[in-house]
Amino acid sequence: MILDIVYLVAGMVLILVGANALTDGASAIARRFGISDLVVGLTVVAFGTSTPELVISLLSAVKGNTGLAVGNVVGSNIFNIFAIIGITALVRPIVIERSVMTREIPMVLISSLVLLVMGNTGLLDGGGASMLTRSNGLILLVFFGIFMWYTFATSKNAAPDEPVSVNASGKGQFKPAKAVLWVIGGLAMLVVGGDRFVAGASGIASMAGISDAVIGLTIAAAGSSLPELATSIVAARKGRTSMAVGNVIGSNIFNIFLVLGASATVHPLAFGTIGNVDLLILTAASVLFLACGWLVGKRTITRGEGALFALCYVSYITYLAINA
Repeated sequence: MILDIVYLVAGMVLILVGANALTDGASAIARRFGISDLVVGLTVVAFGTSTPELVISLLSAVKGNTGLAVGNVVGSNIFNIFAIIGITALVRPIVIERSVMTREIPMVLISSLVLLVMGNTGLLDGGGASMLTRSNGLILLVFFGIFMWYTFATSKNAAPDEPVSVNASGKGQFKPAKAVLWVIGGLAMLVVGGDRFVAGASGIASMAGISDAVIGLTIAAAGSSLPELATSIVAARKGRTSMAVGNVIGSNIFNIFLVLGASATVHPLAFGTIGNVDLLILTAASVLFLACGWLVGKRTITRGEGALFALCYVSYITYLAINA
Protein backbone atom coordinates (compact mmCIF):
# COMPACT_ATOMS: atom_id res chain seq x y z
CA MET A 1 0.00 0.00 0.00
CA ILE A 2 2.81 2.42 0.94
CA LEU A 3 4.66 1.61 -2.28
CA ASP A 4 1.47 2.23 -4.28
CA ILE A 5 1.09 5.66 -2.64
CA VAL A 6 4.72 6.46 -3.47
CA TYR A 7 4.12 5.42 -7.08
CA LEU A 8 0.94 7.54 -7.19
CA VAL A 9 2.59 10.69 -5.81
CA ALA A 10 5.84 10.30 -7.74
CA GLY A 11 3.93 9.58 -10.95
CA MET A 12 1.74 12.64 -10.53
CA VAL A 13 4.74 14.87 -9.80
CA LEU A 14 6.48 13.65 -12.95
CA ILE A 15 3.27 14.13 -14.96
CA LEU A 16 2.74 17.69 -13.73
CA VAL A 17 6.38 18.72 -14.22
CA GLY A 18 6.48 17.05 -17.63
CA ALA A 19 3.19 18.63 -18.76
CA ASN A 20 4.39 22.04 -17.60
CA ALA A 21 7.68 21.67 -19.49
CA LEU A 22 5.94 20.43 -22.62
CA THR A 23 3.37 23.24 -22.49
CA ASP A 24 6.02 25.94 -21.92
CA GLY A 25 8.20 24.72 -24.75
CA ALA A 26 5.38 24.13 -27.22
CA SER A 27 3.75 27.49 -26.44
CA ALA A 28 7.06 29.31 -26.96
CA ILE A 29 7.52 27.63 -30.35
CA ALA A 30 3.94 28.39 -31.41
CA ARG A 31 4.08 32.03 -30.34
CA ARG A 32 7.17 32.57 -32.48
CA PHE A 33 4.90 32.00 -35.46
CA GLY A 34 2.54 34.80 -34.33
CA ILE A 35 -0.37 32.53 -33.40
CA SER A 36 -3.12 34.21 -31.35
CA ASP A 37 -3.77 33.51 -27.65
CA LEU A 38 -7.08 31.81 -28.43
CA VAL A 39 -5.63 29.45 -31.01
CA VAL A 40 -2.62 28.68 -28.79
CA GLY A 41 -5.03 27.89 -25.95
CA LEU A 42 -7.29 25.75 -28.14
CA THR A 43 -4.45 23.73 -29.64
CA VAL A 44 -0.89 23.84 -28.29
CA VAL A 45 -1.62 24.59 -24.65
CA ALA A 46 -4.71 22.36 -24.65
CA PHE A 47 -2.70 19.47 -26.05
CA GLY A 48 0.13 20.04 -23.59
CA THR A 49 -2.16 20.19 -20.57
CA SER A 50 -4.15 17.18 -21.85
CA THR A 51 -1.10 14.95 -22.12
CA PRO A 52 -1.50 13.69 -18.52
CA GLU A 53 -5.00 12.45 -19.38
CA LEU A 54 -3.70 10.99 -22.65
CA VAL A 55 -0.85 9.12 -20.95
CA ILE A 56 -2.96 7.87 -18.04
CA SER A 57 -5.86 6.73 -20.25
CA LEU A 58 -3.65 5.10 -22.88
CA LEU A 59 -1.60 3.17 -20.33
CA SER A 60 -4.76 2.23 -18.42
CA ALA A 61 -6.31 0.90 -21.63
CA VAL A 62 -3.20 -1.12 -22.47
CA LYS A 63 -3.18 -2.63 -18.97
CA GLY A 64 -6.92 -3.38 -19.04
CA ASN A 65 -7.93 -0.78 -16.43
CA THR A 66 -10.69 0.59 -18.66
CA GLY A 67 -12.68 2.13 -15.81
CA LEU A 68 -9.69 4.31 -14.93
CA ALA A 69 -9.23 5.28 -18.58
CA VAL A 70 -12.85 6.43 -19.05
CA GLY A 71 -13.25 7.86 -15.54
CA ASN A 72 -10.10 9.95 -15.96
CA VAL A 73 -11.53 11.72 -19.02
CA VAL A 74 -15.09 12.18 -17.71
CA GLY A 75 -13.84 13.40 -14.33
CA SER A 76 -11.24 15.70 -15.89
CA ASN A 77 -13.80 17.36 -18.16
CA ILE A 78 -16.17 17.94 -15.24
CA PHE A 79 -13.25 19.34 -13.23
CA ASN A 80 -12.20 21.57 -16.15
CA ILE A 81 -15.59 23.28 -16.43
CA PHE A 82 -16.81 23.41 -12.84
CA ALA A 83 -13.53 23.79 -10.93
CA ILE A 84 -11.16 25.48 -13.38
CA ILE A 85 -13.64 27.87 -15.01
CA GLY A 86 -15.12 28.53 -11.56
CA ILE A 87 -11.80 29.30 -9.85
CA THR A 88 -10.47 31.25 -12.83
CA ALA A 89 -13.61 33.42 -12.91
CA LEU A 90 -13.18 34.10 -9.20
CA VAL A 91 -9.66 35.38 -9.95
CA ARG A 92 -10.85 37.50 -12.88
CA PRO A 93 -14.20 37.50 -14.73
CA ILE A 94 -13.75 35.65 -18.03
CA VAL A 95 -14.73 37.62 -21.12
CA ILE A 96 -15.52 35.19 -23.95
CA GLU A 97 -15.19 36.16 -27.60
CA ARG A 98 -18.37 35.97 -29.67
CA SER A 99 -16.77 33.50 -32.09
CA VAL A 100 -15.96 31.19 -29.17
CA MET A 101 -19.58 31.28 -28.00
CA THR A 102 -20.87 30.36 -31.45
CA ARG A 103 -18.20 27.84 -32.50
CA GLU A 104 -15.93 26.35 -29.84
CA ILE A 105 -18.17 26.07 -26.75
CA PRO A 106 -20.95 24.35 -28.76
CA MET A 107 -18.27 21.84 -29.80
CA VAL A 108 -17.67 21.11 -26.11
CA LEU A 109 -21.38 20.37 -25.74
CA ILE A 110 -21.38 18.21 -28.88
CA SER A 111 -18.44 16.16 -27.59
CA SER A 112 -20.28 15.58 -24.30
CA LEU A 113 -23.44 14.51 -26.14
CA VAL A 114 -21.46 12.13 -28.37
CA LEU A 115 -19.95 10.50 -25.28
CA LEU A 116 -23.39 10.31 -23.64
CA VAL A 117 -24.78 8.45 -26.67
CA MET A 118 -21.79 6.11 -26.86
CA GLY A 119 -22.12 5.47 -23.14
CA ASN A 120 -25.64 4.17 -23.70
CA THR A 121 -25.01 1.87 -26.66
CA GLY A 122 -25.90 -1.15 -24.53
CA LEU A 123 -29.25 0.38 -23.63
CA LEU A 124 -29.95 1.60 -27.16
CA ASP A 125 -29.05 -1.72 -28.76
CA GLY A 126 -30.78 -3.79 -26.08
CA GLY A 127 -27.53 -5.60 -25.44
CA GLY A 128 -25.10 -5.86 -22.56
CA ALA A 129 -22.81 -3.32 -20.94
CA SER A 130 -21.91 -0.19 -22.86
CA MET A 131 -18.38 0.22 -24.11
CA LEU A 132 -16.30 2.23 -26.51
CA THR A 133 -15.31 -0.11 -29.31
CA ARG A 134 -12.39 0.36 -31.68
CA SER A 135 -14.83 1.64 -34.30
CA ASN A 136 -16.13 4.18 -31.75
CA GLY A 137 -12.53 5.20 -31.11
CA LEU A 138 -11.92 5.78 -34.80
CA ILE A 139 -15.10 7.87 -35.04
CA LEU A 140 -13.90 10.03 -32.13
CA LEU A 141 -10.52 10.48 -33.85
CA VAL A 142 -12.31 11.62 -37.02
CA PHE A 143 -14.18 14.22 -34.94
CA PHE A 144 -10.82 15.33 -33.52
CA GLY A 145 -9.35 15.69 -37.00
CA ILE A 146 -12.31 17.81 -38.10
CA PHE A 147 -11.95 20.04 -35.02
CA MET A 148 -8.23 20.59 -35.64
CA TRP A 149 -8.77 21.36 -39.34
CA TYR A 150 -11.56 23.80 -38.51
CA THR A 151 -9.55 25.53 -35.78
CA PHE A 152 -6.53 26.16 -37.98
CA ALA A 153 -8.69 27.08 -40.96
CA THR A 154 -10.51 29.77 -38.98
CA SER A 155 -7.33 30.93 -37.21
CA LYS A 156 -6.20 32.60 -40.43
CA ASN A 157 -8.74 35.32 -39.71
CA ALA A 158 -7.63 35.77 -36.08
CA ALA A 159 -5.35 38.66 -35.29
CA PRO A 160 -2.11 37.56 -33.59
CA ASP A 161 -1.37 38.80 -30.08
CA GLU A 162 1.88 40.19 -28.82
CA PRO A 163 4.55 37.47 -28.84
CA VAL A 164 4.57 36.56 -25.16
CA SER A 165 4.21 32.98 -23.97
CA VAL A 166 1.97 32.48 -20.96
CA ASN A 167 2.56 29.31 -19.00
CA ALA A 168 2.08 27.82 -15.58
CA SER A 169 5.46 29.01 -14.37
CA GLY A 170 4.87 32.57 -15.57
CA LYS A 171 8.00 32.57 -17.78
CA GLY A 172 8.28 34.31 -21.10
CA GLN A 173 9.44 32.90 -24.41
CA PHE A 174 12.32 30.44 -24.56
CA LYS A 175 15.08 30.29 -27.13
CA PRO A 176 14.25 27.67 -29.82
CA ALA A 177 16.85 25.14 -28.60
CA LYS A 178 15.65 25.37 -25.02
CA ALA A 179 12.01 25.10 -26.10
CA VAL A 180 12.74 21.88 -28.03
CA LEU A 181 14.63 20.40 -25.07
CA TRP A 182 11.71 21.18 -22.76
CA VAL A 183 9.28 19.48 -25.15
CA ILE A 184 11.42 16.32 -25.35
CA GLY A 185 12.10 16.24 -21.60
CA GLY A 186 8.44 16.87 -20.82
CA LEU A 187 7.32 13.96 -22.99
CA ALA A 188 9.83 11.63 -21.31
CA MET A 189 8.61 12.58 -17.83
CA LEU A 190 5.00 12.12 -18.92
CA VAL A 191 5.60 8.57 -20.11
CA VAL A 192 7.47 7.48 -16.96
CA GLY A 193 5.13 9.36 -14.62
CA GLY A 194 2.02 8.00 -16.32
CA ASP A 195 3.23 4.42 -15.96
CA ARG A 196 3.93 4.84 -12.23
CA PHE A 197 0.68 6.71 -11.61
CA VAL A 198 -1.45 3.99 -13.21
CA ALA A 199 0.40 1.32 -11.23
CA GLY A 200 -0.10 3.19 -7.95
CA ALA A 201 -3.74 4.12 -8.59
CA SER A 202 -4.65 0.54 -9.54
CA GLY A 203 -2.90 -0.84 -6.47
CA ILE A 204 -4.68 1.56 -4.12
CA ALA A 205 -8.04 0.84 -5.74
CA SER A 206 -7.54 -2.92 -5.29
CA MET A 207 -6.40 -2.63 -1.66
CA ALA A 208 -9.19 -0.21 -0.65
CA GLY A 209 -11.94 -1.96 -2.60
CA ILE A 210 -12.58 1.19 -4.66
CA SER A 211 -13.32 0.81 -8.35
CA ASP A 212 -10.89 2.09 -10.98
CA ALA A 213 -13.71 4.29 -12.27
CA VAL A 214 -14.04 6.20 -8.98
CA ILE A 215 -10.26 6.66 -8.81
CA GLY A 216 -10.41 7.99 -12.36
CA LEU A 217 -13.30 10.37 -11.62
CA THR A 218 -11.60 11.85 -8.54
CA ILE A 219 -7.86 11.48 -7.85
CA ALA A 220 -6.74 10.90 -11.44
CA ALA A 221 -9.11 13.54 -12.85
CA ALA A 222 -8.17 16.30 -10.41
CA GLY A 223 -4.48 15.44 -10.49
CA SER A 224 -4.19 15.26 -14.27
CA SER A 225 -6.15 18.52 -14.62
CA LEU A 226 -3.75 20.53 -12.44
CA PRO A 227 -1.82 21.75 -15.53
CA GLU A 228 -5.05 23.20 -16.96
CA LEU A 229 -5.85 24.83 -13.60
CA ALA A 230 -2.39 26.39 -13.22
CA THR A 231 -2.26 27.57 -16.83
CA SER A 232 -5.75 29.11 -16.74
CA ILE A 233 -5.19 30.93 -13.44
CA VAL A 234 -1.85 32.38 -14.58
CA ALA A 235 -3.37 33.42 -17.92
CA ALA A 236 -6.33 35.07 -16.16
CA ARG A 237 -4.08 36.96 -13.74
CA LYS A 238 -2.13 38.32 -16.71
CA GLY A 239 -5.39 39.42 -18.35
CA ARG A 240 -5.20 36.77 -21.08
CA THR A 241 -8.66 35.31 -20.49
CA SER A 242 -8.85 34.15 -24.12
CA MET A 243 -6.02 31.70 -23.45
CA ALA A 244 -7.59 30.68 -20.14
CA VAL A 245 -10.95 29.76 -21.65
CA GLY A 246 -9.35 28.41 -24.83
CA ASN A 247 -7.23 26.07 -22.72
CA VAL A 248 -10.30 24.57 -21.01
CA ILE A 249 -12.35 24.31 -24.21
CA GLY A 250 -9.52 22.74 -26.16
CA SER A 251 -8.66 20.37 -23.33
CA ASN A 252 -12.24 19.09 -23.02
CA ILE A 253 -12.48 18.48 -26.76
CA PHE A 254 -9.03 16.84 -26.82
CA ASN A 255 -9.94 14.60 -23.88
CA ILE A 256 -13.02 13.10 -25.51
CA PHE A 257 -12.08 13.07 -29.18
CA LEU A 258 -8.32 12.41 -28.94
CA VAL A 259 -7.70 10.76 -25.55
CA LEU A 260 -10.71 8.45 -25.55
CA GLY A 261 -10.49 7.98 -29.31
CA ALA A 262 -6.86 6.87 -29.16
CA SER A 263 -7.39 4.77 -26.01
CA ALA A 264 -10.44 2.95 -27.44
CA THR A 265 -8.57 2.30 -30.68
CA VAL A 266 -5.76 0.67 -28.71
CA HIS A 267 -8.13 -1.35 -26.49
CA PRO A 268 -11.97 -1.33 -26.31
CA LEU A 269 -13.07 0.55 -23.18
CA ALA A 270 -15.89 -0.70 -20.96
CA PHE A 271 -17.64 2.12 -19.08
CA GLY A 272 -17.96 -0.06 -15.99
CA THR A 273 -19.37 1.98 -13.11
CA ILE A 274 -19.25 5.21 -15.14
CA GLY A 275 -23.00 5.69 -15.48
CA ASN A 276 -25.52 8.15 -16.79
CA VAL A 277 -25.25 10.29 -13.67
CA ASP A 278 -21.62 11.08 -14.48
CA LEU A 279 -22.26 11.52 -18.21
CA LEU A 280 -25.33 13.71 -17.60
CA ILE A 281 -23.42 15.88 -15.14
CA LEU A 282 -20.72 16.37 -17.78
CA THR A 283 -23.38 17.31 -20.34
CA ALA A 284 -25.09 19.64 -17.83
CA ALA A 285 -21.76 21.32 -17.11
CA SER A 286 -21.31 21.99 -20.84
CA VAL A 287 -24.85 23.40 -21.10
CA LEU A 288 -24.28 25.63 -18.05
CA PHE A 289 -20.99 26.86 -19.52
CA LEU A 290 -22.78 27.87 -22.72
CA ALA A 291 -25.83 29.32 -20.95
CA CYS A 292 -23.87 31.50 -18.52
CA GLY A 293 -21.84 32.99 -21.35
CA TRP A 294 -24.89 33.79 -23.49
CA LEU A 295 -27.73 34.52 -21.12
CA VAL A 296 -26.40 35.92 -17.87
CA GLY A 297 -23.11 37.76 -18.17
CA LYS A 298 -23.21 38.99 -21.77
CA ARG A 299 -20.37 36.69 -22.86
CA THR A 300 -18.72 37.03 -19.46
CA ILE A 301 -18.38 34.38 -16.74
CA THR A 302 -18.74 36.56 -13.65
CA ARG A 303 -17.34 35.92 -10.17
CA GLY A 304 -20.82 34.94 -8.99
CA GLU A 305 -21.09 32.37 -11.78
CA GLY A 306 -17.58 31.19 -10.94
CA ALA A 307 -18.69 30.55 -7.35
CA LEU A 308 -21.70 28.60 -8.70
CA PHE A 309 -19.45 26.45 -10.88
CA ALA A 310 -17.13 25.69 -7.96
CA LEU A 311 -20.09 24.79 -5.75
CA CYS A 312 -21.36 22.40 -8.42
CA TYR A 313 -18.03 20.59 -8.39
CA VAL A 314 -18.00 20.29 -4.61
CA SER A 315 -21.53 18.88 -4.76
CA TYR A 316 -20.51 16.31 -7.38
CA ILE A 317 -17.49 15.14 -5.38
CA THR A 318 -19.69 14.90 -2.28
CA TYR A 319 -22.10 12.70 -4.26
CA LEU A 320 -19.24 10.44 -5.34
CA ALA A 321 -17.95 10.16 -1.79
CA ILE A 322 -21.36 9.22 -0.43
CA ASN A 323 -21.95 6.59 -3.12
CA ALA A 324 -18.41 5.19 -3.28
